[in-house]
Amino acid sequence: METIEHATVPTNGINMHVASVGGAGGDTVLFLHGFPDLWYTWRHQMLSLAALGYRAVAPDLRGYGDTDAPPSAASYTAFHIVGDLVGLLDALGVERVFLVGHDWGAVMAWYFCLLRPDRVKALVNTSVVFQPRNPKRKPIDSLRALFGDDYYICRFQEPGEAEEDFARADITKLMKLFLTSRNPKPPCIPKEIGYSGLANSRDKLPPWLSEEDVNYYASKFSQKGFTGGLNYYRALNW
Repeated sequence: METIEHATVPTNGINMHVASVGGAGGDTVLFLHGFPDLWYTWRHQMLSLAALGYRAVAPDLRGYGDTDAPPSAASYTAFHIVGDLVGLLDALGVERVFLVGHDWGAVMAWYFCLLRPDRVKALVNTSVVFQPRNPKRKPIDSLRALFGDDYYICRFQEPGEAEEDFARADITKLMKLFLTSRNPKPPCIPKEIGYSGLANSRDKLPPWLSEEDVNYYASKFSQKGFTGGLNYYRALNW
């Protein structure tokens, strides 16, 4: 089986860490992760597709892992992310890709298709349904009206607040909470409890997630912090 390789690619004013595997002559599949994920989320799919002759590419998106993380939320608009990805494809010498997105990666995949349809062969998105823009109300206002101030996206809006909450938790337990939560209800987290309070009660792992996996995520977010990932939510209002 081929080994996943890692490189740093300068693109759109930042340095982007990218993982890839598979022959350069085959069709390319570009994987885009969500919050709080990394390129690592796609490791199994990458190896499987490489075995079928595809070239699989998965970056740490802007703000995550070993990719640069500008501090301002104003640097995380769809135009920034799409610009990063176009520059990445140019650097790799790839003209068109099969695009696969999850969570925020799915949102950015929509924008990529809207802004640069000439670079996309086909799109596969998971976890986030398509939501056309409502010109009459900002997304955060709509979410707050539906779910209240404790809804997680609303809670993430104030710079530093969620970061302080996360910092009170053991980061390994926090990652277990993020990666294994399966409650179908809208995630509303009261301030008096916080993610730090919920994380302290989460220990058991499902069979598809190992302690080694959790430790990898925890090590990267310990180094980088969560501000980059949270800035996607803070740039949500158009």
